[in-house]
Amino acid sequence: MKQILLIPLLILSLLAGAPQARAAECYADYKAKQDNPLKLHYGVIQLSGPCTQSAARQEIAARLAPAGWTLLNVISLFGPEGLQQRKANAGSYFLRF
Repeated sequence: MKQILLIPLLILSLLAGAPQARAAECYADYKAKQDNPLKLHYGVIQLSGPCTQSAARQEIAARLAPAGWTLLNVISLFGPEGLQQRKANAGSYFLRF
């Protein structure tokens, strides 16, 4: 009887971990700025939180701020399949933050 109950619990625990695995595969490209003197950059970042525009804005802004950058906008959210096409444009800001 205990074995019958363990199987559904095991399946539920595996399913509970699935959204976290997807979150690790979420990336965003963004634009940011610094003032005095004005500097702009385009970057690509891996998100650790939810893969939504609002969550991405909050996470990216918080990660850029300590380096003196202000987030201007999140351009798009994408999976690992979009990394290579953005790598050259992001330059030194590719997965930097």
